[in-house]
Parts: sequence; structure tokens; C-alpha cells
Amino acid sequence: MRVLIAGSAGQLGRALQASAPPGMTVIAPLETAFDITDADVVAAAVAAARPDQIINAAAYTAVDKAESDEAAARHINVNAVGLLATAARTVGAGFTHVSTDFVFDGTAHYPYSPEAAPNPLGAYGRTKLDGEATAAEFHPRPLIVRTAWVYAAQGKNFVATMLRLMHEHDEVRVVADQIGTPTHAASLARALWVLINAGEHGIWHWTDAGVASWYDFAVAVQHEALALGLLTRRATIVPIRTKDYPTPARRPAFGVLDKTATWALTGPARHWRDELRDCLTEIHRG
Repeated sequence: MRVLIAGSAGQLGRALQASAPPGMTVIAPLETAFDITDADVVAAAVAAARPDQIINAAAYTAVDKAESDEAAARHINVNAVGLLATAARTVGAGFTHVSTDFVFDGTAHYPYSPEAAPNPLGAYGRTKLDGEATAAEFHPRPLIVRTAWVYAAQGKNFVATMLRLMHEHDEVRVVADQIGTPTHAASLARALWVLINAGEHGIWHWTDAGVASWYDFAVAVQHEALALGLLTRRATIVPIRTKDYPTPARRPAFGVLDKTATWALTGPARHWRDELRDCLTEIHRG
């Protein structure tokens, strides 16, 4: 199978390349050579690559910035999705699109199923939800996988931010009343390959196992980093409320996704603490 990855330089794109199953020919053009917002570039690149599958691992993820520039978020999270889905359909390729728990409003008290009614709170969630609809509009059988709180050993993410703040400051304040599931990009990549190999389509959910607040996540980052020697001193981590840390974008208070159907196919995910330890070990090894 020939697989073209959009967003190959991102944390998920790199994880997909690192975990590609035997027999996969991965085509991973850099953003400078593969502008997914340019219809002519996308059509030409896909025609030249002749992929059997296109994975869209690219996204506009600046949640707060999207509130003041929704057009920029829409350009990548919606318009580019349509171009990629159209190109995939044209060459007879499958199309996989990665979405987010931000399509939900976070008012539930139980994990959101793939069939749950979306209700995004802000511009980022709206554009990601519209991206899902666009994938389904322009491709006959898209695979749409929602995930949450993705991090990796490289790139800008919560783990990297916490390591930096804990190194630089004696005290770190972290929101404790938003609940979700940290998800290692490597874990998500492995799940995507299973779903693609199985020929699945429709909407699926994937995160690592377990739940946490951002505060819990930060505490775990420090605990594991100290054990590995990534941090040499302990910072005080102070739990705060969302209203104590106002941001332009509203975030779901509860973003836990129901993975029952996915895990029936892939097998259960590992707990997020185990995946976090693997990620920090990778950072430690350089």
C-alpha cells in the first residue's frame, strides 16, 4: 500500500512514519513542497504519488488564536480537507482524517460516543467539525478518527511546555477542572494503521486509556521526569480553576471519548501514564 501523509512534519505525521507497518510505502512530502491549501499543488502531488491512502495529519491547532482568526483555521481545517478528500477520490484512494474532542461541548458526565451530538464551543471546534463534514462530502468512505490531548517527544505540546516551565519556575499553575485523556502520538499512529489496514470508514474515537485533569497530567509529567533525570528539582504544581486562567477560547470541561468500538478492533489502549513514560524516556535518550 502506498500512503501519502499530509502534515508529515507534525508530531502525528512523524509518529505515523515511525510506525508504518511492513509493506507500506510512505510518501511524506514537506509542507514547503506540499501546500495542502493550494488545489493545483494537491492535485498534482496526489497524481504523481499515486497513493492508495491519504492520511490528513495536518491541522490548525492554535485554539485561542482561532477565536480572532477563524478564517485562517477554516482554511486548513475545512478547505484543505476538501482538497485532500477530492484528490483521494479522484485517484481512487482511501482518505483518513484526524479530528478532535473539541467538537463536543464538554457538558456530558460520561464518555462521548462517536454517535453523540456535537456542539463545539469555539472556532477551533467548529472548524474541526466542519472538516469532518467536508471529508464526508467530498469522499465516499472517509475514515474520521477523533482524538484528544495529543503530545509527542518532539514539537509544541503540553509535555514540552510543562518540562520547560518546571525547569524555569519554582511554581507552576495548572487547570484542574478540565478532564480528558492524554494521548501519545505514537499510540494514535498505531491505532490509525490498524483502522486503515482493516479498511474501516466512518467516525471512530481513539485515545489512550484512563482519564486525567490537566493538573493530574502535569503532576505525572513531573513525577516521571524526575525519575528519569529530565528534571533535577521539584516545582510546586498548583491546581487552579478554568475561571482563574481566562483564555479567548472556551474549552470542554469534559472531553473523554468512548473508545469501545475502536478497542474491540485494535485491542485496548495502554494507560496514558505508561505512554507518557515511554515519551519521556524517548526525550531522555535524545
